[in-house]
Amino acid sequence: MAAIKITGDSTIDLSKELLERYQVDIVPLYVTFGEEAKKDGVTVTPEDIYTYFAQTKTVPKTAAASVQDYIDFFTEQRKHHDAVIHFNISSEFSSTHQNACIAAAEVGGVYPIDSRNLSTGSALLVLDACDMAAQGKSVEEILEAIKQETDLVEASFIINTLTYLHKGGRCSGVAALGANLLKLRPSILVQGGKMNVGKKYRGAYISCMENYIKDRLLNRTDIRTDRVFLTHTKCDDACLEAARRTLNECMPFAEVLETTAGCTVTTHCGESTLGVLFVRKPE
Repeated sequence: MAAIKITGDSTIDLSKELLERYQVDIVPLYVTFGEEAKKDGVTVTPEDIYTYFAQTKTVPKTAAASVQDYIDFFTEQRKHHDAVIHFNISSEFSSTHQNACIAAAEVGGVYPIDSRNLSTGSALLVLDACDMAAQGKSVEEILEAIKQETDLVEASFIINTLTYLHKGGRCSGVAALGANLLKLRPSILVQGGKMNVGKKYRGAYISCMENYIKDRLLNRTDIRTDRVFLTHTKCDDACLEAARRTLNECMPFAEVLETTAGCTVTTHCGESTLGVLFVRKPE
């Protein structure tokens, strides 16, 4: 029986290939279309969200995995593993972590972690935990290392349009209209487990995206260069090629992992959102 299993909720946005490579199992959140609830990444994909928005001009809602979902999942995992370390989206964004903690207390041998992040910001912690588990580290050693690392994750995105945020009730109509008329592309920063608006870029999206990447990476010596995520929602080939080129020019990362964001980020941000996510060196 394997000693330690690393798992996460569906918001970690790891690709199928990375989930298989690191043997990470997932608990899906829910996306609700009117009265119909579907499982993120299982019975609904980002493309379904774009289609629904095009047809209805509304965005679906997201909902946490339930306590029972977690009891069932953790019970099955504990049949095959001595311990489970499970990563959740920031508790500031969802009750998923709270539900996981309730279930873990019932099942036993399960250690939920509040990533204080979202998307591949959480995934950076997940992959480091996988590496440590593969090295034979104990549960206590992994938990302590992740605790120290959580505040070092730097996650951000640049958003092409505020339409989805507006339709989802997270941005006023006046702000969305003004930003779209002025061609403002705001960056969103994850800080202290919450999302904050960062620098606002103006102009063509590709140019704004390139400047965003430069602002995140250039002239910095505090970034771990072993791994970086380039995570996006339905960006076109020209945008992705420009992002790859700009990232490589700014910082020589050993591993650049490209992933498509799942339903949660898509529901909030819409298409053509792109982020560069990495870990800083400890001071």
